[in-house]
Amino acid sequence: MPAPKLLALGLQHVLVMYAGAVAVPLLVGNALGLPKDQIAFLVSADLFCCGIVTMIQCLGLLNVGARLPIMMGISFTAVPAIIATGNDPELGIQGVFGAVIASGVFTLIAAKFFSKWVRFFPAVVTGTVMLVIGIALMRVGVNWTAGGMPTIMTADGPIPNPKYGEPFGLAVAALVLITILVVTRFCKGFVANLGVLIGITLGFIVSIIAGRVDFTGLGDAGWVNIVTPFHFGWPIFNLWGTVALCAVMVVMMIEAVGQFVAVGDMAGQKISEDRLARGLRTDGLGNIIGGIFNTFTYTTYAQNVGLLQITNVLSRFAVATGGAMLIVLGCLPKVAFISASIPSYVIGGAAVVMFGMVSATGIKILGRADFINNRRNIYIVAVSLALSAIPVVAPGIYNQLPPIFNKIFGSGILVGTFSALLLNVLFNGIPPKGQEIEAH
Repeated sequence: MPAPKLLALGLQHVLVMYAGAVAVPLLVGNALGLPKDQIAFLVSADLFCCGIVTMIQCLGLLNVGARLPIMMGISFTAVPAIIATGNDPELGIQGVFGAVIASGVFTLIAAKFFSKWVRFFPAVVTGTVMLVIGIALMRVGVNWTAGGMPTIMTADGPIPNPKYGEPFGLAVAALVLITILVVTRFCKGFVANLGVLIGITLGFIVSIIAGRVDFTGLGDAGWVNIVTPFHFGWPIFNLWGTVALCAVMVVMMIEAVGQFVAVGDMAGQKISEDRLARGLRTDGLGNIIGGIFNTFTYTTYAQNVGLLQITNVLSRFAVATGGAMLIVLGCLPKVAFISASIPSYVIGGAAVVMFGMVSATGIKILGRADFINNRRNIYIVAVSLALSAIPVVAPGIYNQLPPIFNKIFGSGILVGTFSALLLNVLFNGIPPKGQEIEAH
């Protein structure tokens, strides 16, 4: 595509994933009690590495990278394990980076074995997984729309968030949502593909005019910041921290398989075992890069998969351009600061569409499954969807069970994915080896 179009589409992908990507280093930095300048460095390092790993995933590097339009970012799934490791006084954040690097090596090795799972993801499984992911993420999007989490942590413990559900924030989120729909409906050509970017920009401008955007600290941010390796010192390798993050990476690889197959489906691309292995290796290489450059674990971002469905622009070069922008943002603290100042409710208005589109993608894929001649497929979808919804609608249901049970079954995405995989094997048998998934 011409450069202006690539830049516009790339920026749209950046804005869609930005809030989630920045939230993780902010959350971890505050949980570990790091000073503000160190937290700011974590954010810059995060953006820098997000860009590098995204470009590797889109463009490929040797036998790494699926060469698909997939945006990579830091995963929320690993946050509890990261905070637990970082709060160990003998390890600190250096122990976190050691565990991240070690889990990356594990993922590089395990990718080849996980790639053989591609044959276990026919349309009924892939569609169910995408539907489950979209529903599970919707809670995140709704909380962004409402202005954050319902409760906030203080020195005295959790208290209700006074800004949660604030009418102004809800109104701006609705404005962003309506703008996206109007642009998609009435605009033509390339502009129709920029509905999310236009909606977020309009919401940000309205928030600035209303005095709801805080730019305090912008003057203290430098113009250029070089992200240096091992900024916090040499990593410390610890067995239990590594085991915890390796377990997390297993979960993220399971989730990623469904997203790779779904994106390949949208692009009309075959997803072979080899191609899936290259994509999963990017997670591993991303962790190694992240650990070296002072950040955390990487995975595919589902909201950007939803954006692909909205725009129907499946150019990996557009997403790679977004990756290049992230690298620049990581080196320009003032620009990154302004981007981070976009209120959560502005992003939330777009997230409602993005996460809804993830579920809609799942429904579209399920349309290829045979529900007429094989009524057992209905049970695969029904049971998997029901089980995945339990921790979403009743988050405290497993609190009286052992903690390990809550960690496993508390993830609706993990439960839904495992359920779809196992029920498909139960009802339809084990697929033959060497089978590829492709669009029909």
